[in-house]
Amino acid sequence: MIKTLNQKISILLLAIAIGYLYLSYNLKEYPYVPVDSDLVPKFLGYLLIVLAIALFFDKSSETEDEKAKRVVPKKEILVMAAVGGMIFIYIFLFEILGFLLTTFLFILACSAFLGYRKWGTSLIVALVFPGALYYVFNYLLQIRLPQGILPF
Repeated sequence: MIKTLNQKISILLLAIAIGYLYLSYNLKEYPYVPVDSDLVPKFLGYLLIVLAIALFFDKSSETEDEKAKRVVPKKEILVMAAVGGMIFIYIFLFEILGFLLTTFLFILACSAFLGYRKWGTSLIVALVFPGALYYVFNYLLQIRLPQGILPF
């Protein structure tokens, strides 16, 4: 019954979507708000179910070239694992150091690790991007991001 890689992946995605929807339906409801916190997660969960079903019935077959593209060299796997480790460190330090400082350090460290050597550009991006996001979320959208050790 399950023959192709697309069908195997679609079943995995379907299981993830069902678990995701279960958690979405358990989100806390807030009274007096026009759009509750569970609207977007529920929409994304149902969208994932629809796309997983479409993938299951997709009739395209995998060619040898496509199979060769899926092979990832060991060196690249180590790079992906290192970036994943940086993401986990970012998540761990997010509340402690705050959004601005953690994002600044993550952008600089990740850029340097991946080989980007234009330090001026990296520094500008690491300052402007988190600063702009912090301003938009905290002051325009009124969504508080963790301030951490910074006084603002």
